[in-house]
Amino acid sequence: MKRAMAHQAEAERDRRARIINAEAEKQASQKLLEAGRIIEKSPAALKLRFYQTLNDISEEKNSTIIMPFPEEILDYLRKDKKK
Repeated sequence: MKRAMAHQAEAERDRRARIINAEAEKQASQKLLEAGRIIEKSPAALKLRFYQTLNDISEEKNSTIIMPFPEEILDYLRKDKKK
């Protein structure tokens, strides 16, 4: 009887933990969506966030940072090619 009650209590704790985790994921996704909408309105905000991320990465020692190819150069080349 004690084992059954302990098993039931453990299952209830597990259920609560899953609900809390799911709620946290939902809140995180809402915040990411909100941030995406803000960044979408201002390309400069995306660049600033990118530079902030690079700064955070560079604080670690022995890090190798691979810089992506700037999209502006691709846009420039596409426009030049169309002419």
